[in-house]
Amino acid sequence: KALVGETDMPPKMPQDAIHTAAKALYFFEATKSTDIAKFIKENFDRANGSGWQCIVGTDFGSFVTHFHGCFIHFCIDNLAILLFRVAVNQAHEAHLFPTLKTLNCIKLCFSYYQILAFFFFLDFLYQINSD
Repeated sequence: KALVGETDMPPKMPQDAIHTAAKALYFFEATKSTDIAKFIKENFDRANGSGWQCIVGTDFGSFVTHFHGCFIHFCIDNLAILLFRVAVNQAHEAHLFPTLKTLNCIKLCFSYYQILAFFFFLDFLYQINSD
């Protein structure tokens, strides 16, 4: 059973996220958090356009910027899942999601190395988009 902590998604999308996560957990062991995150991200990219990011684990924290209507944090058993969409091509997608929303820090308790890797990834995305 899934427990939604926070979402701003339209009504059907959280159920899609939970269903996709449940499917990932069917295919992968709960300890394979990277495989689970990749599965969820790739499915949401295919279904809803590119730019989705997914973090899966039992111990993490986050502070992210995302498109309004494209954020969910939920748990299945002891596994927390954070799924959100970032700007990939703002000029092309501006009509789809008119504003970006910065969330207050959601304390999910990431490990230090997961946070560090995530911020390196965000910095990489920023550098690509600023060129």
